[in-house]
Amino acid sequence: MENANQNSDVLEGKARNLKLGDLLKLSARSFRVRPARTFLTILGMAVGIGTVFFLISLGYGLQYILLGKLAPTADSLVSLEASYPEEGSLAITQSEINSIAALPGVKEISPVADNPGELYYSGLSGDVMVKIVDEKYDRLSGFVATYVLPNSKFDSGVVVSNTALRLLGLPEDATSLGKIVTASAIYPDNIVDKNGKSSGQKTVSTKTALPIIGIIKDASASPYVFVPSIQMQQAPSSFDIFFSRAADGPALEKLRADLIQKGFIISARVDTVKQAQRITNIITIVLAVFGVAALIVSSIGMFNTMLISFMERIFEVGIMKSIGATKRDILSMFLMESFLMGIMGGIGGLLLGWLGGTIVNFGMGILANMLGGKPVNLFIYPAPFIIFILGLSAVVGLMSGFWPARNAAKLSAREAYLRK
Repeated sequence: MENANQNSDVLEGKARNLKLGDLLKLSARSFRVRPARTFLTILGMAVGIGTVFFLISLGYGLQYILLGKLAPTADSLVSLEASYPEEGSLAITQSEINSIAALPGVKEISPVADNPGELYYSGLSGDVMVKIVDEKYDRLSGFVATYVLPNSKFDSGVVVSNTALRLLGLPEDATSLGKIVTASAIYPDNIVDKNGKSSGQKTVSTKTALPIIGIIKDASASPYVFVPSIQMQQAPSSFDIFFSRAADGPALEKLRADLIQKGFIISARVDTVKQAQRITNIITIVLAVFGVAALIVSSIGMFNTMLISFMERIFEVGIMKSIGATKRDILSMFLMESFLMGIMGGIGGLLLGWLGGTIVNFGMGILANMLGGKPVNLFIYPAPFIIFILGLSAVVGLMSGFWPARNAAKLSAREAYLRK
């Protein structure tokens, strides 16, 4: 009896020395013995994983597009737009701009003056709103033009709306970039002349004719043009709004409170971004729920395959137990098989999801070109998300195979012989 126990211990010791390569060979045997069933199981898993990957990637893409439109520059997320209430008809003076720039936490400030004026091109002119800005305006406001002249700086020319181009008879597309125009603005003026009269206003033009470096498609707005203040013969003495950049998030909230206390109306792009982020997160979660539903169906199919595999291999398990295989060996063999199918299903799912996204992007690109718009990438594939999908497929595979593996491990050689 003692010798029998010792022989059993030796056999168990040998079984426990089963290497990873041996486990892989034993687990992959079902791929050769039952290729059709294994392929269909992996395909079902791939469809479930691919659905999750496709839908959540769509959610990431929508979030990226929306937030990219709302916050095109990093500085705009820590900037505030401030102005006096319209009913007060108050202008912001240069001294106020200087005092606000000196507030704690303020890193930069960019004032904007909106003045009526004219735009001239090749003997033609049109009435426009002239927005006089500085070189920091595009960064702090998050301003992005539809068409931009390559290798141009924001303060080297003017940016015009397509409605302003229409007044000058110019094409409302990128072919108008580089055209030379001149702008003039009517400044409010309280200076009294030698006769004791105040004109109430004066006309100030740009120093030289300037190239069009940007075009904005804004069909609903009145014609307007952005002109850098350094390109004007005289800088404005009063402003309508300003953008102030804070050092960080906490400083932004402190600056908001200080400006409200001074009577300004505040608009923060970060508030819009946060609200949009909540909405896109909800959309992504809803899409993920639909994808997980498909994944659950696929995992049930995989569980069924592993259960049938266990039922068909009861006698084989009994033989392995009779020659010394331990519970750990049998459990590892079945779990390795389900793990391999899960990983292969995950890789197939990534390929299917990527292929589906590529096809949709291609179709949307064609549609955008037909409608005169710009193609957009609706699907985003972050590297951590891809790693998560592969991990998820492995976990689903292990979970689907755990119960059959556990039953196989508990099966004794005698019971296997009786149930063959």
